Amino acid sequence: MTNFINAKFIVSAEKLSQCPNFDLDEYPLLGRSNVGKSSFINTLANNKKLAKTSNTPGKTRLINFFNFSDKFILADLPGYGYAKVSKEAQTRWQKNLEEYLLKREQIKSLIQLIDGRHDIQKNDFQMREWINNYNLPIFTVVTKMDYVPKSKHQSVLKKVKEEFGGLVLPFSAIENRFNEEIINTLVQ
Repeated sequence: MTNFINAKFIVSAEKLSQCPNFDLDEYPLLGRSNVGKSSFINTLANNKKLAKTSNTPGKTRLINFFNFSDKFILADLPGYGYAKVSKEAQTRWQKNLEEYLLKREQIKSLIQLIDGRHDIQKNDFQMREWINNYNLPIFTVVTKMDYVPKSKHQSVLKKVKEEFGGLVLPFSAIENRFNEEIINTLVQ
């Protein structure tokens, strides 16, 4: 399953005009700061050092592109929510990310990551509302499922599906049992 995935970092870009040209399906990762976007990339790549992880929210400042065995691209985006940057920097990020999300032709679907340990947060709802407003394709990955008691997995996933609809997949950076379904979804 995941042993065929050979992932590598390609490039970082601040805005759409700096994004590389690929003929592969691209999946931007949207989520709050510290939802586990870098861990998601590293776990699917089976490489703990591929994407930089941090305990400090808001470290990702650029769009970081990762090529997975020439099968698909994951684009790690700056997290929404907490980040110690100026209002000017936040406004610039927002403008650049909106342009990227709305005009990037390679995007097959957005992936919104939601932390399974908590209720869906206000800024998660705001992001989904913005996505739905532009009718962009999206599915949801519920992260940190290893911290959720197994007896509550189904109720957590059901609640996210009721709120957001569409495809909802569980994920754990510790347990690899969810990886195959995620990779199969990305490779289709």
